[in-house]
Amino acid sequence: MPWSRWRRLSVSLPIFIILIGLLVSVSNLTTVPWDNEPTGRTVATLDDDTSVTFDGASDASASGAATTAAEGAYDVKETAVSITVRRDGTQVGGARRVKVDAAADTTWRVHGDGADETQDVTVLIREPAGAGGSRPGVVFMHGAGFGTAYNSFGDMATSLASAGFVTAVIDKPVWSTTDITRDYRASARVYDAAIGLLRARGDVDAAKVGIYATSESTWISQYLLADDPDVAFQILLSPMVFTPRRSLGFFVSQDFALVGANDGYQSIVRRVFNADTALFGLRNFDLDLPESTAYAIPTLIAYGSKDVMTAQVDGVTHMLALAHKAGNKDVTVRSYPVANHVLRLGDESETGTKFADAYVDDVIAWASGTAAGLTQTSERVAGDTIYQSIAVPDDLTPRRSLTIYGTVLHAGMLVLLLATLVAWLVALGRRIAFRLRRRNRGVRYPGLGFRHGFGNALVTLTVTTMATLLLFAAGLGQVVMAVVKLAWGAAPAEEPGMIWWSWPVIEIVCTLVVWAWSRVFARLIEVASRRGVLHWPPRRDAIHGIVTGREPVLADTRFGRVLFWLTAAAMLHVLFFFAFWGLFVY
Repeated sequence: MPWSRWRRLSVSLPIFIILIGLLVSVSNLTTVPWDNEPTGRTVATLDDDTSVTFDGASDASASGAATTAAEGAYDVKETAVSITVRRDGTQVGGARRVKVDAAADTTWRVHGDGADETQDVTVLIREPAGAGGSRPGVVFMHGAGFGTAYNSFGDMATSLASAGFVTAVIDKPVWSTTDITRDYRASARVYDAAIGLLRARGDVDAAKVGIYATSESTWISQYLLADDPDVAFQILLSPMVFTPRRSLGFFVSQDFALVGANDGYQSIVRRVFNADTALFGLRNFDLDLPESTAYAIPTLIAYGSKDVMTAQVDGVTHMLALAHKAGNKDVTVRSYPVANHVLRLGDESETGTKFADAYVDDVIAWASGTAAGLTQTSERVAGDTIYQSIAVPDDLTPRRSLTIYGTVLHAGMLVLLLATLVAWLVALGRRIAFRLRRRNRGVRYPGLGFRHGFGNALVTLTVTTMATLLLFAAGLGQVVMAVVKLAWGAAPAEEPGMIWWSWPVIEIVCTLVVWAWSRVFARLIEVASRRGVLHWPPRRDAIHGIVTGREPVLADTRFGRVLFWLTAAAMLHVLFFFAFWGLFVY
């Protein structure tokens, strides 16, 4: 006899409790604690005026270095040379003069593989025409991406050259690496080779060559200064300061909050940045940065108030402490209102955006006065108030067990989803083939032979689970796009919309899906018990009848039974995928 409603409920409820208990346990075991305190910290600047001024000349001013340099004082002459560098840092041959092509998108070629591979690097040198004497020099260091000598730093390098500096912009040394496998130590040696090119010039004072590093390259600059302590000064634009794991963890976590993402999406950041990336050969997350020499030379630090990538309060505090520990008191900090991560005004994704109003003049004044050995009279920390919304996460550590479990889970889910897709395509192909063969014979397609409503239940649960997975992907994608736009300098939307409401909707749907699966399993138990499988001892030939399809529980056909269990395994894997990312933390 069919079970009563209450008996079905009494079987479904324990199954639901067991399933939901497993999923809640996974969500809580994969939860990574994260302390955002203290929040909303500021560093008050001593003067709103960012101007950099100097008083008194040293003996160095007699060498010909500009002591009162200003943009536009000289015409700018451009020369390009090419060097070939190995990834191990050694240079192949000498510099070769090449034709300047301002329209070129890229001028580098990569040869070989691994540590022996080489890259032809163009060095675009700009010099003040007719300046005379030995000039100070600046080598520019690229941020993230794949910049070249012709499409990077053009306005700043030209401005400095017109003020009396000899500047060098190079193709970013990348070899066969990507953004996540960048070889920072080898890159530092290439930038040092560019410094060597400037030092060897007759119109450059070899003791007064500095660097201009931005964003990602402020990790590279630390290795450069450890290898070459004779660098005269450094200009750090939006320095990342801390290891990539901590810097990027801060940046993404802060921006998820700023765009209004649900706390559930923010918890994803914690799991991602506790991954043990070394398991996959990605060791840049935990760089051993040589901080003892990183701030031992005269340093200008520049931030924009709309920069949402850098931890400015923690960064300034950390850099000042390291500089003072190294005996360096010559550190100047400037904060510019309305400027973004690259000190531009407006959306960084748009070309032709201008620098913050006084930034170029301040850089020229600071660099020329520092190179001339003058005494700075302006305030060391000036401009807009320096602000930081949350603390840099100090407790981020590689969690190997979490990483291994997550990898196995995601790989298993992808394999099962692919196998399920193939199985359903086979089922569709069989149906089409049967219809083509039997079109004129009036024979009805036998189908997959599902019994007792299991076919409809399987289709409904599969569609619901996959729709929930698509909603999760769409919500996370919306968060990522909002963060990218925010990082480019755009303002966050007033109403977060989908990136807020999609998370609780997914939680509700996931819970309902688990309940539906518990009902399906209870129905399986009911039908199996009516077939005599669950009796003790089992009814004679009960198991044989189920296996052969003579007395089916799920389906008449073997393919239908395989399809059911394969699909069920894939959908349950998706639920554990949701649990891994915290969707069962209530």
